[in-house]
Amino acid sequence: MNTDDLIAQLSADVPRVRRHTVGWRLGLGLAGGLIVSLTIVVAVMGVRPDLSVAMHGFSFWMKWGYTISLSIAAVAVTAQLARPDSARLRWLWLLAIPVALLAGLGALELLRTPQGEWLAMWLGESWMVCPWRVLTLAAPIFVGLLWSFRRLAPTRLRAAGAAAGLAAGAFAATVYCIHCPEVSAIFVLTWYSLGILLAASAGALLGPRLLRW
Repeated sequence: MNTDDLIAQLSADVPRVRRHTVGWRLGLGLAGGLIVSLTIVVAVMGVRPDLSVAMHGFSFWMKWGYTISLSIAAVAVTAQLARPDSARLRWLWLLAIPVALLAGLGALELLRTPQGEWLAMWLGESWMVCPWRVLTLAAPIFVGLLWSFRRLAPTRLRAAGAAAGLAAGAFAATVYCIHCPEVSAIFVLTWYSLGILLAASAGALLGPRLLRW
């Protein structure tokens, strides 16, 4: 039996995969993880008491705009890496857009703020705990994505783990916004992003071990 005949025989009884299977699978994993992370914020960390007022302000939507857009871009990359044909990552450049926009806002903040107040604006009141809280909230979402990957076929395991960690971190930062009272773009750019990068790094380390199939 030659190679072509063998391939034809092995693929003869393989059922068709529905068109949006990857998206549905990732969506279910994300939803399950987000429910757990949201529960942690509400039950353990607490929702900021002025949330209803904050949601009418620019700073809250600045944070959500950054984290949600980063989440969408990270999921797009994760969906690509969940497939075996992931040699070229078409949507990777999207990750740079929210970072660049927020960096621009941060630069404008610095220009409008007296130099003596820069450090306080950068550190806020929670810089020491913010990245670690984002990382903690990312853990359930990352577990949900791992569940999703069990029925998918990633081949670049370290990259897939990093993308899943990045998506988990970005969604975790989105959830964390309902607790965090910080208002500075430069704070969000630094400490939120650090938490997201920690989640991506953890995903890159765990990917080769947990995504093997």
